[in-house]
Amino acid sequence: MTQPPPTESVAVELEKLRGTMAEGFARVDGALALLVQRGDQTDRQLADHDQRLDNLERSRWPLPSVAAVVGVSGLALSLYQLAAK
Repeated sequence: MTQPPPTESVAVELEKLRGTMAEGFARVDGALALLVQRGDQTDRQLADHDQRLDNLERSRWPLPSVAAVVGVSGLALSLYQLAAK
């Protein structure tokens, strides 16, 4: 039969396991913090792009209205020239 390990070696192995687990948790916590930071940066970039897109949409020319004004102006000039003859 084999002899059971001494309790001191079990305590040492448990301490090593505890240290390994603590190191692993610290690494995971660091990785999660990095992911949260990147997520926050992405949220800020999306908000910035959304704001810029809203500004562009607000400041664009109302093309259908301009086309209607040009069409009516062309019609008015044609009628004026026809009436002038």
